[in-house]
Amino acid sequence: MRSPLPKALMPLCGKPMLWHVLRKALSLKAKKTVVVAGFRADLVKRLVGRSAEVIRQKRLLGSGHAVSAAYGALKGFKGRVLVLYCDTPLVSRRSMETLLGRHTNGSGVTLLSARLEDPAGYGRIRRSGTGAVEGIVEEKDASEAQRGLNEVNVGAYVFDSQKLFAALKSVSLNPLKKEYYLTDAVGILAREGLAEAVPAPGGAEESLGVNTRLDLAKLGMRMQDEVLKEFSEQGVVIRDPRTTVIDAGVRIGEGTVVQPSTVIEEDSVIGKGCVIGPFARIRGASRIGDRSVIGNFVEVVRSVIGPDTIIKHLSYIGDARIGRGVNIGAGTITANFDGKTKHVTVIKDKASLGSGTVLIAPVTVGRGAKTGAGAVVPKRQNIPDGGVVAGVPAKVLKKARDKRRGGRE
Repeated sequence: MRSPLPKALMPLCGKPMLWHVLRKALSLKAKKTVVVAGFRADLVKRLVGRSAEVIRQKRLLGSGHAVSAAYGALKGFKGRVLVLYCDTPLVSRRSMETLLGRHTNGSGVTLLSARLEDPAGYGRIRRSGTGAVEGIVEEKDASEAQRGLNEVNVGAYVFDSQKLFAALKSVSLNPLKKEYYLTDAVGILAREGLAEAVPAPGGAEESLGVNTRLDLAKLGMRMQDEVLKEFSEQGVVIRDPRTTVIDAGVRIGEGTVVQPSTVIEEDSVIGKGCVIGPFARIRGASRIGDRSVIGNFVEVVRSVIGPDTIIKHLSYIGDARIGRGVNIGAGTITANFDGKTKHVTVIKDKASLGSGTVLIAPVTVGRGAKTGAGAVVPKRQNIPDGGVVAGVPAKVLKKARDKRRGGRE
């Protein structure tokens, strides 16, 4: 992959590849979840946190060796063990449930299969004349006849725990790759008549894996389609799926319209009935309140925006806390970075900013306050509630102040 990151942490639709697999696995509510990590196991442990136990594979000797590394964590456990690969993140929760449901007492292994028009690169499932699973042969070890088989191993299994670790003890080092294959354990159980292959409910797409950057990009596009489909089913209007990018982990409320060429990233949350875009970008776990508008060429980062707020044109909103019913004029900038540190801008309820306003953080705009077009508000020069400022640098307008006090011109 030509990356300083382990494959498990390569980004896919805005999240590490492992995140997608682990999220589905954790939803099954297993008695225990174990992640086996090799290269940069420290980074994997940081991602996983307390959601699962991370076991370090000290020597990278293949999939069979990786599963053997989990023996200590599962010692004494008697039951079903679901084994998943981090680089096949399209395996669905439905497929996992299907495997668990099909695996009966007395079975050794139930594995997920798919039939591909072009099975190149995949391990082929060998069957007897009666259809029984005889084993899995990896492509590098396959004969020409075996390479003609089109039923492939997807890379998801349910094993009987005791039979799994007993079979792994009999697996030999592959002479070509110098690795211990988990698929050889499947072969051992198959020879005992204890293996079954189940078609993936989602079809061939679930078998797609990642070995190259191009694979990652292709998989990302397919996963993006799934994310957009899910939002559509939840009542979100996606005007142009071809140009819309929404990360996994983002949340969007019912009735929100996402206009073309919009990017929503990094666990951001959009409320109900909003309009986002076109050409908008929301990132940094920003929060957008119900019925708000984030219009064309607006970027929002690390900000919280209250309900019924309008930011329609050409604005940068960074590290801001914006209240309810605020109107942000075209070209408004929250200048949050002073060259060393990023600072917060606070804009209270019902404030109104004129076009081209620049707010130099840290600064606060009071409730119902207004800025004139092109105003530059210096840092710490807070605008009081109901205040009106204009100019460069912005100053309180006496006329507005006198009117507020009931004075005369």
